[in-house]
Amino acid sequence: MKADRRANTPVAVLDDASFAYSGEAPVLRGISLEWRPGERIGVTGPNGSGKTTLLEAIIGLLPRTGGVLRVFGAVPECDSDFLPIRRRIGMLFQDPDDQLFCTTVLEDVAFGPLNLGKTPDEARERAWATLREVGLHSFAERITYRLSFGEKRLVGLAGVLAMEPDALLLDEPTAGLDPEAEARVETLLAGLSQAMLITSHNHAMLHRLSDRMLTLEKGSLRPMEEEAPAVNPAGSA
Repeated sequence: MKADRRANTPVAVLDDASFAYSGEAPVLRGISLEWRPGERIGVTGPNGSGKTTLLEAIIGLLPRTGGVLRVFGAVPECDSDFLPIRRRIGMLFQDPDDQLFCTTVLEDVAFGPLNLGKTPDEARERAWATLREVGLHSFAERITYRLSFGEKRLVGLAGVLAMEPDALLLDEPTAGLDPEAEARVETLLAGLSQAMLITSHNHAMLHRLSDRMLTLEKGSLRPMEEEAPAVNPAGSA
């Protein structure tokens, strides 16, 4: 991860922030959150509660209709203000098919570095390095649309990491994966140093990866209550 010279500056601060699609009622209302450098926050909640929307809002994919959104100390007001933010915060989308655009895995992972201004040779070098880091070097010449769902998820994550972001937005990173692929993704995430905001229904995974957990319900965010320990049905120690 590239070091943030302003190490004490939060990745993002939302203060009583609301977000809505044009002409519609707010999807998120009065959201307050401080996300610190290096911090891993898990967010859970029922379907339709706004988990994906929260991630999209932080990188400006949904208009803010109230309150304050501050990212890396700046207050973005228009789409152009979010361009440098999207270079520093990588997002893994829930559906990997929304993330893969190129024919081969190597081309896809090199796509982000190319957009950041690297030369084709530099982008390929960065892509190869990332694929080696995530254990996908043997996938380089494989055709993306022929990959399994879990393989696509790993390649999508590699594409995000190739851009060397300071922070990660991870939307249901293990959803739809078989146990082996789920364990592989979780192990990979556990070894990263970036700040993370992770949405998932998988509470066990969130507990293992997160510093703290929040619940999003009906557009509002609150600390997640501690889950009660399992009770021994026999009542014995």
